[in-house]
Amino acid sequence: MTLLHAAGLRLSFGSRIVFDGLTFTIDEGERVGLVGVNGAGKSSLMRILARASEPDRGEIQLRRGASVTYLPQEPAFPEGATVASELEVARAPLKAALASHADLSARLASEPEGTAHGRLLAELAATSERVEHLGGWDTAHEARRLLDRLGVREWDRSVAELSGGTRKRVAIARALLTRPDLLLLDEPTNHLDADTVDWLEEELDRLSGALLLVTHDRYFLDDLVDRIVEITPGAGVTSYPGNYQAYLEQKLEAEELSASEQHKRERWIAQEVAWLRQGVEARRTKSKARIQRARKLMAERGYARPKVADFQVAAPPRLSQIVIEASGLEKRFGAQVVLADASFRLQRGERVGIVGPNGAGKTTFLRVLLGELAPDAGEVVTGRRTRVAYYDQQRARLDPELTVYQAAGGGVAGEDFVELSGCKVALRDYLDDLLFPSAMQRMQVKALSGGERNRLLLARLFLEGANVLVLDEPTNDLDLVTLNVLERLLLDFDGSVLLVTHDRYFLDKVATAILAFEGAGRVVRYPGNYETYRTLKEQAEQTAQADGSRQQLRGAGVRLPPDPGDELGRVGDRPLPPGRPRRPGKLSFNEQREISGMETAILAAEERKSTLEAALSDPATYQKAGASVAALRAELEQVVAEVDRLYTRWQELEALRAGG
Repeated sequence: MTLLHAAGLRLSFGSRIVFDGLTFTIDEGERVGLVGVNGAGKSSLMRILARASEPDRGEIQLRRGASVTYLPQEPAFPEGATVASELEVARAPLKAALASHADLSARLASEPEGTAHGRLLAELAATSERVEHLGGWDTAHEARRLLDRLGVREWDRSVAELSGGTRKRVAIARALLTRPDLLLLDEPTNHLDADTVDWLEEELDRLSGALLLVTHDRYFLDDLVDRIVEITPGAGVTSYPGNYQAYLEQKLEAEELSASEQHKRERWIAQEVAWLRQGVEARRTKSKARIQRARKLMAERGYARPKVADFQVAAPPRLSQIVIEASGLEKRFGAQVVLADASFRLQRGERVGIVGPNGAGKTTFLRVLLGELAPDAGEVVTGRRTRVAYYDQQRARLDPELTVYQAAGGGVAGEDFVELSGCKVALRDYLDDLLFPSAMQRMQVKALSGGERNRLLLARLFLEGANVLVLDEPTNDLDLVTLNVLERLLLDFDGSVLLVTHDRYFLDKVATAILAFEGAGRVVRYPGNYETYRTLKEQAEQTAQADGSRQQLRGAGVRLPPDPGDELGRVGDRPLPPGRPRRPGKLSFNEQREISGMETAILAAEERKSTLEAALSDPATYQKAGASVAALRAELEQVVAEVDRLYTRWQELEALRAGG
């Protein structure tokens, strides 16, 4: 049944038409992802559907009695609102349903059998269903559960006193508590850490109502939605059944390639589908048939896409082997320990993703490394050839009063050319490649959308000729196509990258290592991408839980078979001599050498594994004369076993170093 129907919507700002003739529907319980390039009007459409603004023309029909909740990118709160008062507002529909249920129950108890009794009984049943739909009978418990998981503890605190990230979390809790028939979410993952994004995905998956979602988180789009609606700038929408992966595959079939974009064709959808084949296949085996069909299409046809931003990077100087090295870092803010004896080394060619809860100290850590903030103890050494370009998530490095042209040129008067790979390029042409045509180049920065400002700041950053990119939440507000271009640029970048982001998909594609902030100032490095980090962390937690269970049983006097780890220390793979106990947290010289080379060995094995998998997935492999498919399969089995062995050994060494 149709829940919402929008017909003939048109929106313009001055002479610029944002969209025209936009028509689409949302059915009850349907989950829709809204995509489109920056400036296509996604957020504007969300505001119109939420009745927060009006279109130039067109109409919106909502099913009678249906409720709608809207979470904008920057949520607003009434003056004087507290956390508790906002949750009371969210709980109002449920409290009204509970009051109605109590009233009907009382009336039913005094009503004799008959027509009126039957009618009251039916009303009571309907009201009970509504209570369940709105979240159940214990409203206070659900509110506490949501806020606790979101890390909001101060119920009586004024919302105006909270940070932007905490305000966003309060707004998320408020939206989830309303349990509407239609939930409109505009970039809900902004200001959240990766673990909270995982949790939010699970919460949204539990909801029974319909969902319209604008997000740059492609795992959200792949796991949560069952239809993608794409806005075409200046026009209407196209609907694609299925999730993000299905949308990409349908784009392969539906769009014709324009001659002017032909040289870029393999750089978007093909790359995305290839990545999803590796990353999602392990999570969703039902996608195999789609992947095979997409692979066949990629072999037979070209790929179409809209014009996309074409980032280019000024050639950086070659780095020294050691880029940035920090040792013994300590940092406190009052009683809060942000860094406790933290050490870190960034080497040439590494792309290190930084994850952890909001407020754990990720941005503080970057500022200490860059010399913007002094540590309480410890030191940071920067390689003599290291040149850093820093992107801050507040976009403070853009002057809102400058024009786009001036901001891209660094505000230098008369700067009409930029240097890229040793060649001078007209700044106006460079900006045009970044989807800033002449008219936009004359606009002030303050008139740009969030995504456009982000793109401009990144464009200027890449002109600095740096060999180290330090990026703090660079993916916020970028459209999906620009995200893919940024990923490709970082993968091809001839330097090192430090990256703070909550975008799990982005980390999986780009990161070669993860630096995790695990509380109380503890910083732990993991090899591989985000998915590898999660796997290793879960395995470590399971091991710790099992060890704790054994200790509890022993403490209760239960006799257990000996644990080999209790009696056997390890130097390499040899048992320790009798009488020589293992010292907690101390690695032998050989073990120190082994762990220092472990990350390189793991990455090399993973790379060889990917190469073999790609070869065995390529139909051309089976057509080559003399190609030994059996040999490739045998080698793949050996490499998979080696990857498992390396990860197991790495965990053993880390456990020893941690004193476990």
